[in-house]
Amino acid sequence: MEPPGRTKPKKDRPRKRDARPGKTGAGKSGAGKPGAGKAVAGVSRHAAERRRTEAAGEAEVFVVDRRWRRLVPHVERLARLAAIAGGGAGSVVLDNDLRVRRLNARHRGRNTPTNVLTFATPPGIAGGDIVLALETVRREALAAGRRPRHHLAHLVVHGALHLRGHLHGGAGEARRMEMAEARILHRLRVPNPWKPRQPSGPKGGAR
Repeated sequence: MEPPGRTKPKKDRPRKRDARPGKTGAGKSGAGKPGAGKAVAGVSRHAAERRRTEAAGEAEVFVVDRRWRRLVPHVERLARLAAIAGGGAGSVVLDNDLRVRRLNARHRGRNTPTNVLTFATPPGIAGGDIVLALETVRREALAAGRRPRHHLAHLVVHGALHLRGHLHGGAGEARRMEMAEARILHRLRVPNPWKPRQPSGPKGGAR
């Protein structure tokens, strides 16, 4: 019997996690992890690849500028998938030109916005940060005739590869990085950004 005045402590029960894909909290992704290795009837090869990618790791996504959600539907999930597919990142920060310009000036001495910045962690520590500028990403996508979601996925993969040590200073390094990006983006069903676009003029030849 328990002594008077004392109650038997209750065991903490594990909290149930919502496993529905795409359900997110404020400012970071919270997509659930489906089980890996099981075949699902009627699921395409690309959908299965995306599920395996989701189960491979974690990456926090912070939407600092809410305009990202209007520019790219389900932007947290896309950024998270792209980061994991590229090898992982501690966080992906979706910000704007003003704050990215400040970071670029502070850390690289360039007082101008850029599409993506990466900040690696000290050696031996996993993670790293990828920061993107909304206006620059939107402007580049429009100029290249690409969907903003495709350009975003490419830049997140590009940043994740940088965190893994990929460089593009020389021609050989740049080519290897471009090939790695193209392979990863293919798994995400994103067109190869390095492949020349076909002209969209009238068909049938000149008259």
